[in-house]
Amino acid sequence: MEPIRKTPKGYTPKGWVPESSALDKQVGGSHYAAMKIQPVEFITANELGFLEGNVVKYICRHHAKNGAEDIKKAIHYCELLLATKYK
Repeated sequence: MEPIRKTPKGYTPKGWVPESSALDKQVGGSHYAAMKIQPVEFITANELGFLEGNVVKYICRHHAKNGAEDIKKAIHYCELLLATKYK
């Protein structure tokens, strides 16, 4: 799967999606939509798994959404990663 690459005027031809895509809207807030690179784009482009993806998600949004709670969630997912992949 080719990563979706955003440019200032839309998307590059290789990762082209219509100008109005799911990345242009957010259900339940704006803490991701305001980012230059949304976590889902980074996670997908780097083929990260569920646990790694959640670490990225919570670290990216902590300052705009749930503060310390999101940092604790990121730490929890790091602990899960250690327990499941490096035991």
